[in-house]
Amino acid sequence: MRFLGNVLATIVGLFVFLMLFFFGIVLIAAVFGGESEEIAVKSDSVIELKLNDITDDYAGKYKDPWVAILADGEKVGLSDILNAIENAKTDNDIKGISILNGDSELGMAQRKALRSALEDFKKSGKFVMAYANAYSQNEYYLNSVANTIYINPVGDFDFKGLSAELMFFKDLQEKSGIKMEVIRHGKYKSAVEPFLENKMSDANREQTLSLLNSVWSSVLEDISKSRNISVAKLNEIANNLLARTPEMAKAEKLVDVIAYEDEYHNAIRKILKVDKDEDYNKVSIVEYAQKVATTAEISDAQDKIAIIYAQGEITGGEGDINTIGEGSMNRSLIEARKDKNVKAIVLRIDSPGGSALTSDLIWREIELTKKVKPVVVSMGNYAASGGYYIACNAHKIFAENNTITGSIGVFGVLPNFTPLATKIGIHTEQVKTNENAAEYSPFVPMDEKFKSVTQEGVENVYKTFISHVAQGRRMTVAQVDSIGQGRVWSGSQALKIGLVDKIGGLDAAIKEAASLSKTKKYSTQNFPEYEKDINDIFKSLPFAQSKESFIKEELGEETFRLMEQIKRVQTRKGIQAMLPFEINIQ
Repeated sequence: MRFLGNVLATIVGLFVFLMLFFFGIVLIAAVFGGESEEIAVKSDSVIELKLNDITDDYAGKYKDPWVAILADGEKVGLSDILNAIENAKTDNDIKGISILNGDSELGMAQRKALRSALEDFKKSGKFVMAYANAYSQNEYYLNSVANTIYINPVGDFDFKGLSAELMFFKDLQEKSGIKMEVIRHGKYKSAVEPFLENKMSDANREQTLSLLNSVWSSVLEDISKSRNISVAKLNEIANNLLARTPEMAKAEKLVDVIAYEDEYHNAIRKILKVDKDEDYNKVSIVEYAQKVATTAEISDAQDKIAIIYAQGEITGGEGDINTIGEGSMNRSLIEARKDKNVKAIVLRIDSPGGSALTSDLIWREIELTKKVKPVVVSMGNYAASGGYYIACNAHKIFAENNTITGSIGVFGVLPNFTPLATKIGIHTEQVKTNENAAEYSPFVPMDEKFKSVTQEGVENVYKTFISHVAQGRRMTVAQVDSIGQGRVWSGSQALKIGLVDKIGGLDAAIKEAASLSKTKKYSTQNFPEYEKDINDIFKSLPFAQSKESFIKEELGEETFRLMEQIKRVQTRKGIQAMLPFEINIQ
């Protein structure tokens, strides 16, 4: 026994030593390596716009410097990329931008913002060129902004319009014995429809088709301007699959050159007047964005515009770069509100919604803040349901044409395993002191009284929701209800019905905030700073993610995402103000 104890002590000691050694190496690398490493941009350089690892607008900041060092996440967000492109316009060392084999997970509104930045960059007289072995519709939408578009001779070209596919589980519930008890308000709140029906309702089909048509029209308008092809012609190309090969895509003027990648690089060498045998100078957009961030001159402007990023599902708690919590959000609003140098606040929202309670807590803090200084909302890919809840009382709301918003409705879903339990021989009984003392049990059929009380709760949340919207948007409750009911709208549709004020990106919202606060010379300050400790970050370190990586590798990306969706549904508590379905437009 003593021998085993010594062995165990040795193993524990070795483990502790290795952990301390690991953290020591990380700290030394962060402190000394970060100071000595400087990103150099040579003259006549080309930025390579690869965005594979960029998903969020905001890369995040942490109060604890140790957490900042160990945090495993994006070091650069899309906002940093946009700032870098803006800087590149006047950087004499940068001659152009190359979009090379782009493959990113950016949403449609983010791509719109990036396209706008590239359009503005081209006005400087510098070039934007694009090459891909294959173009998906999403990637082509971004790449179509280029002066010259290249495609591989045997590459694929996808241009056929947008579609959506919904799955229904009513029969599965009956066969499996697992039933989802649904309580909702809103005829368009189709998040719960798959549990109630085996096919799409007319209302859901109407809103889905309307949304897709609106987003597609926005995409076509942008491509039409960049490629000088009419929208009618683009629809004809999509309807008849007239660009399904590189040759056909070139014949329809969707691409300019069919060539291999080496020929593409030779074309860039020719512009730069570099010999074919020599490499031309390149810098990745991520490295360039980091350089811009670290070398940016400190503004002497005393006035500031605070940009508070709300991205991800609204879950409550502290929140982080992937979820929205009242902790970091309200702390940021209070800090910006009390800072005399902050003249206005821009709330950048990219969220499908989530917890109705958390949404209301954030709404309240915004309500207090707007009494002190202007609050302007900038909508990203989504600002739907709970995402719209926290937007509705701002002084001004900006959205992109292809932003997904609205979804003013609430629902609750409770799993019930009673049929399954009965099938396999499990029986449940409850003992209680009072008639309504028992908590909801998934192993006991939902009685009508519990359902009635829960429905009452959903109705109360919906009434609160639409009253907030009515107050913020200066509408009657009846008007909000008529465009509410859980219906989803695009940004351009939302403008027409009064849910947003203007079409534009984050830059436009910042300018509006400055105008409302009557300040002309200002700098911007990003929020939130997340209060995380080492234990929170420890879970995200590479060796702690081995299980996730293994599952993703074995099951594939698509199946892994489905599992993650199911996991998120299981963790949602309370009444939800949530986008009715997860939208991934292709």
